[in-house]
Amino acid sequence: MPSTPGLSICIPVYNEEDAVGETLERCLALGDQLRKAGICQFEVIAVDDGSRDETTTAIARFPQVRLISHQRNRGYGAALKTGFAAAQHDLIGFLDADATYPPEEFPRLCRAVLEGGADLVIGSRMSGGSTEMPRVRRMGNAFFAALLTAIGRTPVTDSASGMRVFRRPVLDLLSPLPDGLNLTPVMSTRAVHEGITVTEVPISYRERVGESKLSVTRDGVRFLTTMVSTALAYNPVRIFGVLGLAGMSLAGLLAGGVAVARLQGTTTLGPVGTFAVFGALVCGVAGASTFALGATFNYLVSLFYSRPIRQGLFKKPLFRGPIEQIFLPAGLIAGSLGVLVSLVSLRLSLSGWPIERLWLYLTGSAMALLIGIQLVIWWLMASVLRQLSVRVLERRPEGEDRLP
Repeated sequence: MPSTPGLSICIPVYNEEDAVGETLERCLALGDQLRKAGICQFEVIAVDDGSRDETTTAIARFPQVRLISHQRNRGYGAALKTGFAAAQHDLIGFLDADATYPPEEFPRLCRAVLEGGADLVIGSRMSGGSTEMPRVRRMGNAFFAALLTAIGRTPVTDSASGMRVFRRPVLDLLSPLPDGLNLTPVMSTRAVHEGITVTEVPISYRERVGESKLSVTRDGVRFLTTMVSTALAYNPVRIFGVLGLAGMSLAGLLAGGVAVARLQGTTTLGPVGTFAVFGALVCGVAGASTFALGATFNYLVSLFYSRPIRQGLFKKPLFRGPIEQIFLPAGLIAGSLGVLVSLVSLRLSLSGWPIERLWLYLTGSAMALLIGIQLVIWWLMASVLRQLSVRVLERRPEGEDRLP
């Protein structure tokens, strides 16, 4: 950090004539507290995102504030990115204009950067501070934080907080960021996958002035899809692998239930039993394919970023070596079992067994054979991609990679 660090506070504003004045006044009054925190100078940038009320008039009452206006409404994220581009200082902070976040916490967030060594500091509304957040939104934020913690293996309590401070250079790692309200969860997801040092500081939160622009359903779905798609761009096997294991586990349970019923002397399955066989076949083949797809996608991600392949499905690897090493033996075992069962069924059929006694065995052999073929194909693809990945990494200039 420079010897005289500064802070640029960016505030996206859209139809906030009733609240923006209070927010700007509280931000402009931070001079003494910021200097005590080590921030020698600061600026406040308000980006009006095509407001149709008297928002710009309210901002104009504060000549110390830099006002940037969009001719049309482009979105919360777009307004923030305009502010980031205009920022003049080494630290960039932002908060909403609706008087929900406490600007007085900016000095604490800055200390976490200057003294704590953080690259990105999130003001967490979910970690102990007083909050007036509606229960539905608290539940949604808790869900998204738990999801990010699971897929990013980094504890996060508030993935969507709209009050943050970060070092300017991390924008290169976090970009591109979306134009909508989902900028904050995408920023959080990218940060935990890029190896950025993320710190959370508890803050209070109060109910907004005026009507909220956030739709719990629409924006919740958008948050979920963008967080998952962003995580897939870094470590696909984390998500596809879990889904694949879940599918194969369900297939095993269904097949086990049918097998137990058969051993107990049940000769007719009925509608439920027949559907269980169908479900086991679909879940088994789809689960194996999804798991293998995730592992193979990781090599494509590795080639794109020119960085070592991530194999992490869990915190500790289940075995040593490349994950695709299990594909070939597992595929050969499954395929051989499928062929064996089908040949035995054919022999029994030629010996006079009716198809009513053999169809279940033939169905099981088809599932095993299909899974075996799929795994062998994925093993071939992953082996080729691994070779290409190794070649790319060996040709890369030393020290180019951003991650360990």
